[in-house]
Amino acid sequence: MLTSSDACERNKTPILAVLEEELAHSTHVLEIGSGSGTHALHFAAHLPHLSWQPSELPENLPALTARLAQAGLANLAAPLPLDARDRPWQVPAVDAVFSANTLHIMGWPAVEDFFRGVGTVLPPDGLLCVYGPFRFAGAYTSASNADFDRWLQARDPASGIRDFEALDALARAQQLRCSADHDMPANNRTLVWRRSAKAPA
Repeated sequence: MLTSSDACERNKTPILAVLEEELAHSTHVLEIGSGSGTHALHFAAHLPHLSWQPSELPENLPALTARLAQAGLANLAAPLPLDARDRPWQVPAVDAVFSANTLHIMGWPAVEDFFRGVGTVLPPDGLLCVYGPFRFAGAYTSASNADFDRWLQARDPASGIRDFEALDALARAQQLRCSADHDMPANNRTLVWRRSAKAPA
């Protein structure tokens, strides 16, 4: 049974404000790790110029598919099965990728695969928007994030809040340059990377 996410309910409005700006010229968005579907439903309803493509791990798809279908939104596609570690990603053409609260849950090899996959699906001038907690120069942005990181690693040593610099290095390897860092509620950020307008050789 799919349960709603209190965190998603709280953060969907401030994230929407960022996406309204950043995705104003995008048309097809792939969401990685759609979870409860709260973000997909909210963003598709408020950003009608976008075709929103949710995705989730195969085992989580049935309940997510049923919930999204109830909304009847013409610009909200049926969710696809997708694991960041898949090679290749079997997704339709997109010009933007969005993901929220996923990179600190994945193990580091999966984070590397995430950026590799993004690099294979984003066209020149495409955007990657990632919401969540991050460290900068090895420092947490708040004491609560440090506590959260300890909790994550106690639960799963492979998980943890990621360093922006390490993520940015993975992004740069895919010709993505950080174009924005939005301060968000609850000590989170929305990081935006844009792919070079010139296709890689």
